[in-house]
Amino acid sequence: MFHPQASLEIINQMSRNTLVEHLGIEIIELGKDFLVGKMPVDHRTHQPLGMLHGGASVVLAETLGSIAATLTVDQEKQYCVGLDINANHIKSVKEGFVYGKTTPIHIGNKTQVWEIRITNEAEQLVCISRITMAVLDRK
Repeated sequence: MFHPQASLEIINQMSRNTLVEHLGIEIIELGKDFLVGKMPVDHRTHQPLGMLHGGASVVLAETLGSIAATLTVDQEKQYCVGLDINANHIKSVKEGFVYGKTTPIHIGNKTQVWEIRITNEAEQLVCISRITMAVLDRK
């Protein structure tokens, strides 16, 4: 399903000098129809009470959904942008890493929908998110 030349190295290089790099997000696994990333829970991603900021979880979710959507299109002819995202925050995390895994719900010609499950190091659900991506033609 993903572009055959996609690699973790190329994907992670694309995030240099962006919010993704600033938050320490790294893509660590690329499967046939899924993508996994990890993000540290530290001073960059904490809210004032010392817990993972919900907005940081949404950044991780949008990053994974956006990358996954982009890997399904011919990037010379199309590109993908976020249209809508939601997130339900289930469990707090104070330290370590969280891991996000995105899988497709719908891959259409003009829209895509991806589910992102974010878990802690004990594989407990921290956040569940869904993003709708618009697939746009390059001009």
